[in-house]
Amino acid sequence: MSYWEQLERPGPDSVTVDGVEVRRRSRVRLRPRGRDVWNIALEGRIAVVEELVESMEGDVQLAVTVEDDPGRGLGEQRQIGHRFFFSPQELEPLPVPAAPPGSPRVLVAGIGNVFFGDDGFGVAVAQRLAAMALPPVVDVVDYGIRGMDLAYALRDYDVAILIDAVPRGGTPGTLYVIEPDSDQTEAGPDAHAMDPVKVLALARGLGDPLPRVLVVGCEPAHVPAADGDLSAELSEPVRAALDGAVRTVESLLDDLLSGAHEAKEEQPR
Repeated sequence: MSYWEQLERPGPDSVTVDGVEVRRRSRVRLRPRGRDVWNIALEGRIAVVEELVESMEGDVQLAVTVEDDPGRGLGEQRQIGHRFFFSPQELEPLPVPAAPPGSPRVLVAGIGNVFFGDDGFGVAVAQRLAAMALPPVVDVVDYGIRGMDLAYALRDYDVAILIDAVPRGGTPGTLYVIEPDSDQTEAGPDAHAMDPVKVLALARGLGDPLPRVLVVGCEPAHVPAADGDLSAELSEPVRAALDGAVRTVESLLDDLLSGAHEAKEEQPR
């Protein structure tokens, strides 16, 4: 592996601290070992793990933002002064907070064909979300092209967030949040040629009430034709949109579980 490839190598999905698995979105209490002014100020503060990074020597550090920092949003955008790095030994894991009473059961479903270029966007986002610490009422599943499986699964949830490449004529990499009208969908003949509209039509055909459905979509740059050259690589604009898509889903989950989310018009992000 080259020097640059080592620098780009992703960190681990989780580390174990005091017998507890810590991953992205885990809440921790900071126990810095040093006694400089920053460590003294951060001692005992509650923080949220934003990223796990690994050096070329194999040392793991966790990037965190402080929960009550008014500038925490800047830390989530990797701004210096609001994003801090600690070793696993400097963190005290905290229990995953319970969802508020009456919280909806939420399915986050990545859909798409990973061999069709940007059509694999939803799968890539779901894989990132699956590596995060999420409330127990949230399930993240990579459905790939298994449209019928997803259609059957919808009956078990109150809300479903479907993640997919959505061509709408915008600039490649543009993110959308869409709440489709499931009553205006028609089932296609192929349950494996999957997109959100076909999934909803299949689910409606099963006769069960549909949950509320939100689609987090990304404008693709290129999706090969079914009879064309296959590609397992996302285009650069779509790959660059992955972090934003993860943050969008996180924001939707926060709103849904706090009861603050209301139906919105289709909007670009």
